[in-house]
Amino acid sequence: MHADLLRSLPKPVCAYLYDTAALRERAASVRAALPTGASLMYAVKANGHPSVVQTMAAACDGLEVASGGELALAVDAGAKRIVFGGPGKTDAELAAAAAAGALINVESLHELRRLAALGTAPPVCLRVNRPGGGLHGSHTMTGTPTPFGIDETQLGEAMTVPGVHIIGFHLHAVSNNLDGAAHAAFVTDALTWSQRAAGELGIDLRVVNAGGGFGVDYLSGASMDLTPLSAVTVPPGLDLIFEPGRYLAADAGWYAAEVLDLKTTHGRTFAVLRGGTHHFRLPAAWGYSHPFTVVPVDEWPHPYPRPSVRDTAVDAVGELCTPRDVLTRGRHVDTLRAGDILVFARTGAYGWDISHHEFLRHDPPRFVLVPDAER
Repeated sequence: MHADLLRSLPKPVCAYLYDTAALRERAASVRAALPTGASLMYAVKANGHPSVVQTMAAACDGLEVASGGELALAVDAGAKRIVFGGPGKTDAELAAAAAAGALINVESLHELRRLAALGTAPPVCLRVNRPGGGLHGSHTMTGTPTPFGIDETQLGEAMTVPGVHIIGFHLHAVSNNLDGAAHAAFVTDALTWSQRAAGELGIDLRVVNAGGGFGVDYLSGASMDLTPLSAVTVPPGLDLIFEPGRYLAADAGWYAAEVLDLKTTHGRTFAVLRGGTHHFRLPAAWGYSHPFTVVPVDEWPHPYPRPSVRDTAVDAVGELCTPRDVLTRGRHVDTLRAGDILVFARTGAYGWDISHHEFLRHDPPRFVLVPDAER
């Protein structure tokens, strides 16, 4: 929780803390759990802070990016390998990805033809929206009508497009899955399907990208058990790619916000924070209450009384002019005072990066890297 570090920050405290040593440790543990012959890519969309990206570029086999901006981050970080995905790539982004030597996950026949027109013949994987899927998570990507991937019935037509080098398939199906055994079964099925489809289509299969989707539970602290993945058998000469983001970065970050005010209206008590969903949007977007821990701050240098509550439930809300600016509802506190700091753990992924920063134009949080001495 890094309480002393938080208390030392300028007030009112509002900050993201990122622990790069924790990132390296998580990357090492994930790598150890993957099957022999697998490659580990970090999905930059989870957290694009330059220090996070640089850390993961060194700790993983490469980086997965989904925009020209993320591609630039990956190149600047010296990524050993880059995989480029996303359903809305511009011509400029396709050209930049090809120039950077990225493996491009093609999302449609039209995108494949546009890429071929560049005349660079880059290596590509076809992202396929297969029927079924069998995985449960926060977001279903395939097996249902979505903008992601090529319908399986269109793969034959994809093989008629000249000027590209198709070497495999991208089959990412779901985000934030918590069932490790089901995920291992999905990967095994993806390998089997890819070999069969490659044989039917005449593809010299080199890559199967299973995507990410390793889940964490923000309410219980549980994470997907990766152990079943180690039993997956990767055929010789095939690169099986995993590209998690949340699982690698979530536990290496904390969002901290000082309590500016405490008040009770219509029977509910609110802790109003210097911060909110414009910094950490996930609870509002997903409709859940994110747990927090109280860091007490004893200093109170003001001449007026200090608002405080004891033994009650509070709603942690932000500074925005909307009733939807809520991070947590009904969390019990023993004691809470204005000037104390609320710390939201597991916010190293999909925190700042998905939030609506410019609404009301409040100052952004500080971004603090946890020094080794604080660990």
